[in-house]
This record gives sequence, structure tokens and C-alpha cells, in this order.
Amino acid sequence: MPEQAAASDSKVMTDTPQIILASASPRRRELLQQIGLHARVQAVDIDESRYPDEPVLAFVQRLAKEKAQAGASLIKNETGENEAGQNKAGLPVLGSDTVVETDGVILGKPEDRHHARVMLQMLSGTTHRVHTAVAVVCRDQVLIDTSSSEVRFKTLDDSEITAYVETGEADDKAGSYAIQGIAAQFIENIDGSFSGVMGLPIFETVRLLKQCGIDPLHSR
Repeated sequence: MPEQAAASDSKVMTDTPQIILASASPRRRELLQQIGLHARVQAVDIDESRYPDEPVLAFVQRLAKEKAQAGASLIKNETGENEAGQNKAGLPVLGSDTVVETDGVILGKPEDRHHARVMLQMLSGTTHRVHTAVAVVCRDQVLIDTSSSEVRFKTLDDSEITAYVETGEADDKAGSYAIQGIAAQFIENIDGSFSGVMGLPIFETVRLLKQCGIDPLHSR
């Protein structure tokens, strides 16, 4: 009865792609699935170097925009364009980028596990900021929004840092931690968007997609 109804409801989400996700991140795909959107993944490869003296927010917004545009270009090359200049699939292309900032320093993905340890030592006992920008290419425009959150870490001792790094969870994460994973136990407080810290702020993402004619509540 209730269990059968729940199983039935879980099949409501369509298997037909509603957007193109210009990212291979499983976390971003899962967050879209959480609100009932099925995305076709189109991984992109761009230069993620920061320009000299580029402000943090400008940097993360530029990367999100370039990822979305790169994804849109790849899809256009594959499917062609219609008269409106959009991919023939007619789907918006979403790109996103996340950076961790502490005292004006951007912490990206660690180069190795020693680097991960160094970053976690920097975050230990402090409050840092996580900025995630979302860009959506739809029709003939690029829409951008940004979420910024403050995250407070407990003070970590060396054994905690070592044990965490050895789990491998930090290997490919901005700031060397995953808030939705083992590192959740290190978080004393978060002021902002949990999904934004994960890598895709749901509120801002839906706000952009609605401008492209996609409302997750009515897309099932």
C-alpha cells in the first residue's frame, strides 16, 4: 500500500532528457534528479586557469559560463541548429563551477594527497566561503546566477586529517572535502545553500531554468 505508492511515484520522472548538463559530476546529476529533472551529460574540457587579479566571483562565473557554452557548442556540432540558433534538441545547456575561498585564497581540487592535507589544515577551525556559479545557455542568451555560502569547520587534529585523506574522498573535491560525504562530521555550521556547497545550488538553478521554460514541478 504506502510502499507500493512510493514505488509508483518514483517512476514519475521521465527518462527523456530535459536539459544538457555540461559536467561529468555525478553530484550535479544527482541534484538535478532530486528535483525530478533528467539530464543528458555532456562532459566538457576547458582551461580553468584564473586570470591575474581576477575577482573570485568573476572567476567562478566565467568558468560556469565557459562550460555551458562549450557544452552548447558540442551539442550544436552533433545535432545542428534550428532557425533560432539553438541546438535541434531544443534543450538548455547548464554549466556550473564551484570554488572554496579562505582569506582571499581559492582552494581548488588538490594536486595530490599532501596538497589535500595542507588545504584541510587551512580550513581547520575556520569559516570559509563556497561560491558556486550556474550558467544556462538557452535560445540566444546565457543566463548566470551565483550562490555564496559560509561553512564553519571544527578544529581538526592531524589524525582526523590523515584518516579522512586516506578515504580518498578528498581527491577530486574543491577544498579537499565533500560536505555530503564523510566530511559532514567536520561541519559545525553552514550559512547558505547546502546544495550550492555540494556543487549545484538548486534554488538558483531552478530560477534560471524557469526563464528557459522549464519548471521542475511541471516537467514530470
